[in-house]
Amino acid sequence: MSLFDQRNLFEFSHPDFPLERLVVCRNPFMAEHRSHTRISLIRATVKELEKVKGMVATGRLNAKEKIGLRVGKVVNKYKVAKHFDLDIAKGHFSYHLLEEKVKAEAALDGLYVIRTSLSKEQMSGEDAIRSYKRLSNVERAFRSFKGIDLKVRPIHHHLENRVRAHIFLCMLAYYVEWHMKEVWRELLFSDEEQELKKTRDPVAPAVRSAKALNKVHRKRLDDGTGVHSFHTLLTDLSTIVRNTCHRKGGGPGEPSFTMTTISSVKQKQALELIDTIVV
Repeated sequence: MSLFDQRNLFEFSHPDFPLERLVVCRNPFMAEHRSHTRISLIRATVKELEKVKGMVATGRLNAKEKIGLRVGKVVNKYKVAKHFDLDIAKGHFSYHLLEEKVKAEAALDGLYVIRTSLSKEQMSGEDAIRSYKRLSNVERAFRSFKGIDLKVRPIHHHLENRVRAHIFLCMLAYYVEWHMKEVWRELLFSDEEQELKKTRDPVAPAVRSAKALNKVHRKRLDDGTGVHSFHTLLTDLSTIVRNTCHRKGGGPGEPSFTMTTISSVKQKQALELIDTIVV
């Protein structure tokens, strides 16, 4: 590396973590956000501490306990007390910003470390980061379980085996839902270019493809039809009805026949995509 080269991913080892690889990542957007947040909180804290300092100087606050309570409210509100040296006494209050401590924390802005016990032959550093980020899919599944789609609660069971069966059925339902969303990507607002995830920079923030952004802005697909969410597509499919019919005036033993609603082009396409699911 030359003097001016920058890398957002670097592997190293440490005696405190034997038999493990450490992958440190640097996200410049996260670094900028944290730096901006820290500066804003420090400025707001200084502004409030100056008010307390003025109240002490004019005699409105004199007791050490009252000064401490007022200062405590300020530092607890903005959560940056670690960057200040506070001097509180009877009739006296002063503070000092610990600039060296601020600089030391700022040097770590945007950095995070991933640990893995897998060798480089089993998983590269880039794939370790991608695997870590895929944990968001697990969190999304939990949100779906708790209240978005499946609503696992309330559980009206008391026996252990029945509760386990209830949870297992919910997991199967989410498995089916995941497959449906995957094959319906072209009909939904979802990004269809999933292969890029395997090759793009794993540390950089995810960027949606131009086609996905176009669907979001236009609310239309390439064929001019509207884009669906998962729920609106299910609602559309729910209008398909299959009726079991009997001939008017026919006897109880006379055979019946079925009539199914004629599917629209979009409904037919969605059903055909479901048929492509391979488990």
